[in-house]
Amino acid sequence: MVRYLDPKYDLTFKRIFGEHKHLCISLINSMLPFDEKQQVVDIEYEPGELAPQIEALKNSIVDVRCTDNYGRQFIVEMQMNWTESFKSRVLLNASKAYVWQLESSQEYKLLRPVYAINFVNEIFEKSPEMINEYYHYYKIVNLRHTEKRIDGLEFVFIELPKFKPPTHATRKLHELWLRFLTEINESTKEAPPELMANEYTCEAVHYTEVGAYNKHQLLAYDRAKMDVMTARSMLSDSREEGRAEGLAKGQSETAARIAVNALKRGLSPEEVHELTGLPPDEIHRLRER
Repeated sequence: MVRYLDPKYDLTFKRIFGEHKHLCISLINSMLPFDEKQQVVDIEYEPGELAPQIEALKNSIVDVRCTDNYGRQFIVEMQMNWTESFKSRVLLNASKAYVWQLESSQEYKLLRPVYAINFVNEIFEKSPEMINEYYHYYKIVNLRHTEKRIDGLEFVFIELPKFKPPTHATRKLHELWLRFLTEINESTKEAPPELMANEYTCEAVHYTEVGAYNKHQLLAYDRAKMDVMTARSMLSDSREEGRAEGLAKGQSETAARIAVNALKRGLSPEEVHELTGLPPDEIHRLRER
């Protein structure tokens, strides 16, 4: 029986980091190299979308936006599927957030920095010199004198599949949050004791427990998961077989997997039909497996 939901999907990610300020603050501080005086101590959430979604990824991007007590803005995104165009979207979002601070009566010197923190559930840096690097920090710098920079926009990309927890026990929140995002999922039987020993990650683990959600929320979770898996199949298959054929195949296989999981959770065939769109005879066949 499934005990935990994956924190990387829309429902859980926004429940954890979009509704609990102290957990979002902890995540931000652990992912950015702030010294003690620069630490975020309070935030206010910002509503709405900044930029149009990339069509192929529109259902696989989850974001939380907030402004801290110093006026700095943070865009925290979870990207389940990857294309190179995602970098352009990140740049556009951060640039819009930076520009929108300025009203006609204000001065440029009042603009505050924008930080884009992007968790990516795929490997995109595959060159030999970067194959073992999961954390990528970008700033606007002088190419010859990298200590010289233009403040305003900073970007972090974290390739989750590359992250490997240290062999020794650690209490660093950077490692603990990444372990939370990579080790808690529907296959997890027991949460790692290191996560349960920390007050922040322990609380986050509890928000991923299936029992914390009602049936309608679990249906929404499954729909979001299905959308992500379909998009992944579409992107993968379209590279090899063509977009149309890949999408059809990916949707069919993904719908079947979602249906099996939903039936195991006790949903009726009618509810599974509403969730996946599969015909009743196909649902009956899956039920008899």
